[in-house]
Amino acid sequence: MTVGAGAAALLLGGVVVLAASVQWLTGMGFALIAVPALVLLLGPAQGVVLANCAAGAVSVAGLATSWRRVRIGAMVPLVLAAACTVPAGSWAAARLPEPVLLAGVGTLVTLAVALMMGGARLPALTGTKGAVTAGAVGGFMNAAAGVGGPPYSLYALNARWPVHAFVPNAQFYGIAVNVLSVTVNGAPRLSGPGWVATVAAVTAGALIGKTLAPKVRERGVRRLIFALALGGGLSALAKGLWELA
Repeated sequence: MTVGAGAAALLLGGVVVLAASVQWLTGMGFALIAVPALVLLLGPAQGVVLANCAAGAVSVAGLATSWRRVRIGAMVPLVLAAACTVPAGSWAAARLPEPVLLAGVGTLVTLAVALMMGGARLPALTGTKGAVTAGAVGGFMNAAAGVGGPPYSLYALNARWPVHAFVPNAQFYGIAVNVLSVTVNGAPRLSGPGWVATVAAVTAGALIGKTLAPKVRERGVRRLIFALALGGGLSALAKGLWELA
Protein backbone atom coordinates (compact mmCIF):
# COMPACT_ATOMS: atom_id res chain seq x y z
CA MET A 1 0.00 0.00 0.00
CA THR A 2 1.23 3.46 -0.80
CA VAL A 3 -0.43 5.18 2.16
CA GLY A 4 -0.11 4.57 5.90
CA ALA A 5 -1.14 1.07 7.02
CA GLY A 6 -3.88 2.34 9.33
CA ALA A 7 -5.39 4.69 6.76
CA ALA A 8 -5.17 2.04 4.05
CA ALA A 9 -6.88 -0.54 6.28
CA LEU A 10 -9.65 1.95 7.06
CA LEU A 11 -10.17 2.79 3.39
CA LEU A 12 -10.10 -0.88 2.45
CA GLY A 13 -12.69 -1.62 5.13
CA GLY A 14 -15.00 1.14 3.90
CA VAL A 15 -14.87 -0.11 0.31
CA VAL A 16 -15.60 -3.69 1.38
CA VAL A 17 -18.52 -2.66 3.64
CA LEU A 18 -20.19 -0.79 0.79
CA ALA A 19 -19.57 -3.56 -1.74
CA ALA A 20 -20.71 -6.33 0.62
CA SER A 21 -23.92 -4.44 1.42
CA VAL A 22 -24.78 -4.02 -2.24
CA GLN A 23 -23.99 -7.65 -3.06
CA TRP A 24 -26.33 -8.83 -0.30
CA LEU A 25 -29.10 -6.63 -1.70
CA THR A 26 -28.73 -7.66 -5.34
CA GLY A 27 -26.82 -10.96 -5.43
CA MET A 28 -23.92 -9.31 -7.24
CA GLY A 29 -22.09 -6.01 -7.50
CA PHE A 30 -19.24 -6.59 -5.06
CA ALA A 31 -16.56 -6.72 -7.72
CA LEU A 32 -18.01 -3.91 -9.82
CA ILE A 33 -17.80 -1.60 -6.82
CA ALA A 34 -14.75 -2.90 -4.98
CA VAL A 35 -12.26 -4.08 -7.62
CA PRO A 36 -11.31 -0.66 -9.05
CA ALA A 37 -10.63 0.67 -5.53
CA LEU A 38 -8.88 -2.51 -4.35
CA VAL A 39 -6.51 -2.62 -7.31
CA LEU A 40 -5.58 1.00 -6.65
CA LEU A 41 -4.94 0.20 -2.96
CA LEU A 42 -3.29 -3.20 -3.23
CA GLY A 43 -2.21 -3.54 -6.85
CA PRO A 44 -4.00 -5.58 -9.54
CA ALA A 45 -3.00 -9.08 -8.40
CA GLN A 46 -3.80 -8.69 -4.69
CA GLY A 47 -6.85 -6.51 -5.32
CA VAL A 48 -8.39 -9.16 -7.56
CA VAL A 49 -7.79 -12.12 -5.23
CA LEU A 50 -9.10 -10.17 -2.24
CA ALA A 51 -12.25 -9.34 -4.20
CA ASN A 52 -12.60 -13.04 -5.09
CA CYS A 53 -12.37 -14.07 -1.42
CA ALA A 54 -14.70 -11.39 -0.06
CA ALA A 55 -17.33 -11.74 -2.79
CA GLY A 56 -17.35 -15.50 -2.33
CA ALA A 57 -17.83 -15.14 1.43
CA VAL A 58 -20.80 -12.78 1.01
CA SER A 59 -22.35 -15.15 -1.52
CA VAL A 60 -22.07 -18.07 0.91
CA ALA A 61 -23.87 -16.09 3.61
CA GLY A 62 -26.56 -14.91 1.21
CA LEU A 63 -27.23 -18.35 -0.25
CA ALA A 64 -27.68 -19.96 3.17
CA THR A 65 -31.37 -19.03 3.24
CA SER A 66 -32.20 -19.14 -0.47
CA TRP A 67 -30.40 -22.20 -1.86
CA ARG A 68 -33.70 -23.93 -2.72
CA ARG A 69 -34.28 -21.38 -5.50
CA VAL A 70 -31.06 -22.25 -7.35
CA ARG A 71 -31.73 -23.49 -10.89
CA ILE A 72 -29.10 -26.24 -10.99
CA GLY A 73 -29.85 -27.24 -14.57
CA ALA A 74 -29.14 -23.72 -15.80
CA MET A 75 -26.13 -23.14 -13.55
CA VAL A 76 -24.15 -26.32 -14.34
CA PRO A 77 -23.13 -25.20 -17.88
CA LEU A 78 -22.16 -21.77 -16.53
CA VAL A 79 -19.94 -23.21 -13.80
CA LEU A 80 -18.33 -25.90 -15.97
CA ALA A 81 -17.49 -23.34 -18.65
CA ALA A 82 -16.02 -21.00 -16.03
CA ALA A 83 -13.85 -23.81 -14.67
CA CYS A 84 -12.31 -24.20 -18.14
CA THR A 85 -11.36 -20.53 -18.54
CA VAL A 86 -10.32 -19.49 -15.00
CA PRO A 87 -6.74 -20.84 -15.52
CA ALA A 88 -6.42 -18.81 -18.73
CA GLY A 89 -7.50 -15.64 -16.91
CA SER A 90 -5.00 -16.28 -14.12
CA TRP A 91 -2.23 -16.93 -16.66
CA ALA A 92 -2.94 -13.67 -18.47
CA ALA A 93 -3.03 -11.63 -15.26
CA ALA A 94 0.30 -13.04 -14.07
CA ARG A 95 2.10 -12.01 -17.26
CA LEU A 96 0.76 -8.54 -17.95
CA PRO A 97 2.45 -5.40 -16.55
CA GLU A 98 0.61 -3.64 -13.69
CA PRO A 99 -0.41 -0.54 -15.72
CA VAL A 100 -1.85 -2.78 -18.43
CA LEU A 101 -3.80 -4.73 -15.82
CA LEU A 102 -5.13 -1.53 -14.27
CA ALA A 103 -6.25 -0.26 -17.66
CA GLY A 104 -7.71 -3.68 -18.48
CA VAL A 105 -9.67 -3.90 -15.23
CA GLY A 106 -10.98 -0.39 -15.72
CA THR A 107 -11.99 -1.11 -19.30
CA LEU A 108 -13.76 -4.38 -18.44
CA VAL A 109 -15.69 -2.80 -15.58
CA THR A 110 -16.67 0.25 -17.64
CA LEU A 111 -17.83 -1.81 -20.61
CA ALA A 112 -19.73 -4.23 -18.38
CA VAL A 113 -21.54 -1.39 -16.63
CA ALA A 114 -22.36 0.27 -19.94
CA LEU A 115 -23.89 -2.97 -21.29
CA MET A 116 -25.91 -3.53 -18.14
CA MET A 117 -27.10 0.08 -17.96
CA GLY A 118 -28.26 -0.22 -21.56
CA GLY A 119 -30.22 -3.38 -20.77
CA ALA A 120 -28.31 -5.25 -23.46
CA ARG A 121 -30.02 -8.34 -24.83
CA LEU A 122 -27.70 -10.57 -26.84
CA PRO A 123 -29.02 -13.53 -28.87
CA ALA A 124 -25.70 -15.34 -28.26
CA LEU A 125 -26.51 -15.49 -24.54
CA THR A 126 -29.62 -17.65 -24.67
CA GLY A 127 -30.16 -21.33 -23.89
CA THR A 128 -27.40 -23.79 -23.04
CA LYS A 129 -25.04 -22.29 -25.61
CA GLY A 130 -25.56 -18.87 -24.01
CA ALA A 131 -24.89 -20.29 -20.56
CA VAL A 132 -21.61 -21.81 -21.76
CA THR A 133 -20.59 -18.53 -23.40
CA ALA A 134 -21.45 -16.46 -20.33
CA GLY A 135 -19.68 -18.89 -18.00
CA ALA A 136 -16.53 -19.01 -20.13
CA VAL A 137 -16.26 -15.23 -20.41
CA GLY A 138 -17.13 -14.77 -16.73
CA GLY A 139 -14.54 -17.29 -15.55
CA PHE A 140 -11.77 -15.59 -17.54
CA MET A 141 -12.81 -12.12 -16.38
CA ASN A 142 -13.11 -13.20 -12.74
CA ALA A 143 -9.64 -14.74 -12.57
CA ALA A 144 -7.98 -11.96 -14.56
CA ALA A 145 -9.82 -8.92 -13.23
CA GLY A 146 -12.10 -10.04 -10.40
CA VAL A 147 -15.19 -9.07 -12.39
CA GLY A 148 -17.03 -12.25 -13.33
CA GLY A 149 -20.63 -11.22 -12.63
CA PRO A 150 -21.63 -9.16 -15.70
CA PRO A 151 -21.69 -12.09 -18.18
CA TYR A 152 -23.98 -14.00 -15.79
CA SER A 153 -26.16 -10.89 -15.42
CA LEU A 154 -26.47 -10.51 -19.19
CA TYR A 155 -27.37 -14.21 -19.49
CA ALA A 156 -30.05 -13.92 -16.79
CA LEU A 157 -31.35 -10.70 -18.37
CA ASN A 158 -31.70 -12.43 -21.74
CA ALA A 159 -33.46 -15.35 -20.04
CA ARG A 160 -35.86 -12.83 -18.40
CA TRP A 161 -35.31 -14.23 -14.92
CA PRO A 162 -37.29 -12.44 -12.19
CA VAL A 163 -35.43 -10.92 -9.23
CA HIS A 164 -36.35 -13.78 -6.87
CA ALA A 165 -34.56 -16.18 -9.26
CA PHE A 166 -31.72 -13.84 -10.22
CA VAL A 167 -30.34 -13.26 -6.71
CA PRO A 168 -29.87 -16.84 -5.39
CA ASN A 169 -28.48 -18.03 -8.70
CA ALA A 170 -26.08 -15.08 -8.78
CA GLN A 171 -24.92 -16.09 -5.30
CA PHE A 172 -24.46 -19.72 -6.38
CA TYR A 173 -22.47 -18.65 -9.41
CA GLY A 174 -20.45 -16.24 -7.27
CA ILE A 175 -19.44 -18.99 -4.86
CA ALA A 176 -18.40 -21.35 -7.65
CA VAL A 177 -16.43 -18.91 -9.79
CA ASN A 178 -14.69 -17.29 -6.82
CA VAL A 179 -13.67 -20.63 -5.31
CA LEU A 180 -12.22 -21.58 -8.69
CA SER A 181 -10.38 -18.25 -8.97
CA VAL A 182 -8.92 -18.40 -5.45
CA THR A 183 -7.82 -22.00 -6.05
CA VAL A 184 -5.87 -20.92 -9.11
CA ASN A 185 -4.65 -17.46 -8.00
CA GLY A 186 -4.08 -18.18 -4.29
CA ALA A 187 -5.21 -16.28 -1.21
CA PRO A 188 -4.52 -12.53 -0.80
CA ARG A 189 -1.40 -11.46 1.12
CA LEU A 190 -2.59 -8.83 3.59
CA SER A 191 -1.11 -7.35 6.74
CA GLY A 192 -2.71 -8.11 10.11
CA PRO A 193 -4.72 -4.85 10.12
CA GLY A 194 -5.75 -5.51 6.53
CA TRP A 195 -7.21 -8.92 7.39
CA VAL A 196 -8.99 -7.59 10.46
CA ALA A 197 -10.48 -4.72 8.47
CA THR A 198 -11.57 -7.04 5.66
CA VAL A 199 -13.26 -9.65 7.86
CA ALA A 200 -14.99 -6.99 9.94
CA ALA A 201 -16.08 -5.14 6.80
CA VAL A 202 -17.52 -8.23 5.09
CA THR A 203 -19.48 -9.06 8.24
CA ALA A 204 -20.71 -5.50 8.71
CA GLY A 205 -21.62 -5.14 5.05
CA ALA A 206 -23.64 -8.36 5.05
CA LEU A 207 -25.52 -7.28 8.17
CA ILE A 208 -26.24 -3.84 6.71
CA GLY A 209 -27.45 -5.35 3.45
CA LYS A 210 -29.68 -7.82 5.27
CA THR A 211 -31.19 -5.00 7.35
CA LEU A 212 -31.79 -2.76 4.35
CA ALA A 213 -33.08 -5.43 1.98
CA PRO A 214 -36.78 -5.13 2.94
CA LYS A 215 -36.64 -1.32 2.81
CA VAL A 216 -34.71 -0.50 -0.35
CA ARG A 217 -36.20 -0.43 -3.83
CA GLU A 218 -34.40 -2.51 -6.43
CA ARG A 219 -34.21 0.37 -8.92
CA GLY A 220 -32.41 2.59 -6.41
CA VAL A 221 -29.88 -0.11 -5.59
CA ARG A 222 -29.15 -0.77 -9.27
CA ARG A 223 -28.56 2.93 -9.88
CA LEU A 224 -26.13 3.04 -6.96
CA ILE A 225 -24.24 0.02 -8.31
CA PHE A 226 -23.94 1.54 -11.76
CA ALA A 227 -22.82 4.96 -10.52
CA LEU A 228 -20.17 3.65 -8.14
CA ALA A 229 -18.92 0.99 -10.51
CA LEU A 230 -18.67 3.38 -13.45
CA GLY A 231 -16.72 5.89 -11.36
CA GLY A 232 -14.39 3.19 -10.07
CA GLY A 233 -13.85 1.66 -13.48
CA LEU A 234 -12.99 5.00 -15.04
CA SER A 235 -10.59 5.77 -12.16
CA ALA A 236 -8.69 2.51 -12.62
CA LEU A 237 -8.60 3.01 -16.39
CA ALA A 238 -7.27 6.55 -16.01
CA LYS A 239 -4.54 5.46 -13.58
CA GLY A 240 -3.44 2.64 -15.86
CA LEU A 241 -3.30 4.90 -18.90
CA TRP A 242 -1.43 7.58 -16.89
CA GLU A 243 1.25 5.07 -15.89
CA LEU A 244 1.52 3.78 -19.46
CA ALA A 245 1.99 7.28 -20.87
